[in-house]
Amino acid sequence: MDLESLARRVSEHQRKGLAMKKLTLEYPELTVEQAYRIQALSVERSVAEGDRFVGWKMGLTSRAKQVSVGVDEPIYGRLLASMELRESLLSVGGLVHPRVEPELAFVLKEGLHGESVTPREVWRATECVVPALEVIDSRYENFSFTLVDVVADNASSARFYLGEQGFSPYGARWDEVGVVMRKNGEVVQTGAGAAVLGHPVRSVMMLTRMLAREGLGLEPGMVVLTGGITEAVPVQPGDAVEVSYEGLGSLELRVGR
Repeated sequence: MDLESLARRVSEHQRKGLAMKKLTLEYPELTVEQAYRIQALSVERSVAEGDRFVGWKMGLTSRAKQVSVGVDEPIYGRLLASMELRESLLSVGGLVHPRVEPELAFVLKEGLHGESVTPREVWRATECVVPALEVIDSRYENFSFTLVDVVADNASSARFYLGEQGFSPYGARWDEVGVVMRKNGEVVQTGAGAAVLGHPVRSVMMLTRMLAREGLGLEPGMVVLTGGITEAVPVQPGDAVEVSYEGLGSLELRVGR
C-alpha cells in the first residue's frame, strides 16, 4: 500500500472539491495510524506548495458520536491558512457536502506538549478564546465514511471563520456558554460548551495528549477548534447562518457560489 499515492489522491479531491470513493473500499485493511499518516502527507503536500499550517481541529468530541463510530476518544485534523475565511461569505465552489457548526476556538500564546497536560497549563498557554464557525466537508460520496476514511480526509476539515473579538480564557464558564444557531432566520440547533467533552478545555488537553504519542505538540500562535457544540447543518448557495453565543455576541455567514 502506497500511502504517498493515497495522500495525493485525497489532496487532489480536497483541492478540486470532487467526491471520491471511500479508501476503505479499496483498502479495508487500512488502519487509523496509516490514515493519520495520509492526513499528514496530504497537508505537507499543501505546505510544500505554499500554504501554511496554522493549527488543529478536534472532531467526535461528543460521547454520543464516539459511541456511534465505536471509539473512545476524539479525532483530530490539521488547519491551513487557506482554510480561514477572512469575511463572512462562504463560497461553496470547491466544496462537496458543506455543513456549518458552531465552535469555540482557543488561540495559544505558549506551546503545549506531553501526555500529562492539565487544565491549568492549558489556561496559562491560552491567549484568548474566540467564537468560531467551522465548515466541514467530507470528500466521500454520499457523505458516507468510516472512522479510518474520515481521519485520512483530514477529519473533514474545509473552512473556518473566527470572530473578530477574542475573550480572556478566564472571562466565562466555557462549558456553560449557550449557542443558538439559525439558518435563514429559523432556529435549527441549540447547545452549550459542555457538549464538547464536558468542557472545551478538555478538548485541548486531549489533543495535546494525542499529538504527544506522535512526537508532536501545539505551538505558540496556533488555533485549536475544540469541536462542534451542535450538530453540523448542511448549507447551499443563498443560505444565511447566524449563531448567537451567550455573552459573546454572534457570527453570521452568508453562503454563495
